[in-house]
Amino acid sequence: MSNPFSIVSESPEHTRAIGVELGRRLRGRDVICLSGDLGAGKTWLTGGIAQGWGAQEAVHSPTFVFIHIHHHINDPRKQLYHVDCYRLTSEADAESIGLVDLLNGDDVVILEWPERVMDLLPADRLWIDLDPDDRDPDSRRVISFSGMGKRYETLLMELRVALTSR
Repeated sequence: MSNPFSIVSESPEHTRAIGVELGRRLRGRDVICLSGDLGAGKTWLTGGIAQGWGAQEAVHSPTFVFIHIHHHINDPRKQLYHVDCYRLTSEADAESIGLVDLLNGDDVVILEWPERVMDLLPADRLWIDLDPDDRDPDSRRVISFSGMGKRYETLLMELRVALTSR
């Protein structure tokens, strides 16, 4: 893992703002894995990531739809895929929704519940854990970032500077 760090989010809106900073730095082929219990803030973070990346569409929880596709406001050919792996129970399930193709494609992919598809994940990826903060578990989150691969080492250095210089 490269340059891991954590930051405390004070509110859902703060979680979204953290996502905006990350989204501004994303490019094609990036794979972002979001891990955390139900209600941990994964969709808030994804909303910010999509906003910072330049998505035309608002982000919604993908709980009942496996994949939401977002198009870039300046270039609709660029896409961001928001994938919910919660209901996937096998590699065959993942393959049936085209996850392998997405992970090997040229677009940004954000995965919620990536633990369910570990064997399919690329070696290079950004992993983000969202956990309740013991000081206020209803609204505060500890967001921990770790990256695998040179791309994410650089990304995390930039993101850490941006988030801590506020």
